[in-house]
Amino acid sequence: MSDESFHLTPLDIRRYDFGAKSFRGYDEKKVEDFRNQVAEELERLTRVNQDLDSKARGFHEQLRAFRERDKALNEALVSAQQLRSEIREQAEREAQLILREARAEGERQLDAMRNDTRQLEADIVGLEKSRRAFIGQLRQIAERQLAELAAAEGASRGSAAPPTPAPKASEDAEGENRVHMKTPAWLESLVKE
Repeated sequence: MSDESFHLTPLDIRRYDFGAKSFRGYDEKKVEDFRNQVAEELERLTRVNQDLDSKARGFHEQLRAFRERDKALNEALVSAQQLRSEIREQAEREAQLILREARAEGERQLDAMRNDTRQLEADIVGLEKSRRAFIGQLRQIAERQLAELAAAEGASRGSAAPPTPAPKASEDAEGENRVHMKTPAWLESLVKE
């Protein structure tokens, strides 16, 4: 009965026939009681075995699910690490690009401000020349007017007054002739500005 293909079921035990009764055979009641006990134990063991098989299948299914989850988690972890590296590299590239663009924009604005500064300096020099020319012209007009006033005063006093000396002509910074006379205070304040 050690044959692997032979399976004894509780029904087999209950129906098993031991053959004809012999005169000095086993006690029939004890054999029947033992056969019932063996059948019940075999039924219990079959149920336990079925429960264990069911649990084993459940555990195998859980193990398979855990392995799939573990594999998925490992793949997700690798993907996350790759994504993190890619994002970091992309961020560094973008930061370098922004930095280069900011430097280029700063240089461009600095060059524009330098050009503006040079233009303003040239404008200031031109305005200063215009101011000096205007003040020189104004001074000439004022000196002529003063000379005319002095001549008019001399003519109104009569011929007894000594003739007014002719103003001296000199060249100013622009090379124009100027008459040296006492300049009024209001004109001096304009010249000093």
